[in-house]
Amino acid sequence: MDKKILLKRIDDFIANYTEVRKKSQYDDLSDLHDDALTERLDTQALAIIESIAEKGSAYVMNSKWIDSAGHPHAVHIQRLVGILHALRADIDAGYLWRMSELINAGIFADFLEMARYLLEESYKDPAAVLVGGVLEENLRKLCLKNGITIEINKNGKILFKESSLMNDELKKANIYGNLEHKSIIAWLDLRNKAAHGKYSEYSKTQVENMLSGVRDFITRYIA
Repeated sequence: MDKKILLKRIDDFIANYTEVRKKSQYDDLSDLHDDALTERLDTQALAIIESIAEKGSAYVMNSKWIDSAGHPHAVHIQRLVGILHALRADIDAGYLWRMSELINAGIFADFLEMARYLLEESYKDPAAVLVGGVLEENLRKLCLKNGITIEINKNGKILFKESSLMNDELKKANIYGNLEHKSIIAWLDLRNKAAHGKYSEYSKTQVENMLSGVRDFITRYIA
């Protein structure tokens, strides 16, 4: 998407939020007594971040962490606006890199350590998303390492393959066996539940097991 369009989308939202903020005496907008408004702003901010930034990026990880913290929508918005300012600055400066261009074995370990910290602080949901992002990126790198394409042509549009498809093709190529294949299916399912807000469908213990399993998998099948 064109850089100017991305910047305008962020600027329009920040301008709208600034106008709303001017009507309130308090940072939490509590005197406006309009829960629908704050919920809408919260949702819009999240949608902008997730549609522009890579799903494994710090922008998305931090926004999901904020959204899962259980604070009122107005508190979320203040913090999400901070992320939007950072995202805007990086887009404007040309520093918006794909996770796949930055990540390596050492950074994998850093991300998993971040997930461990989130779990210790009882933030199981962003931890699950973070571990899932690391797993997906390692699957992509394993495919490239073993000559398996990571893109598909869908109606003339080049798209990245779904993680589940990469998992199937890596197993078919005997890069790993049935046990790893089944474990990855379960981990990806947990990640998807976390990413889509189905927080009650899995437990902190399951995320801890996922973290341990993904760490072991990457150690044995580092791309």
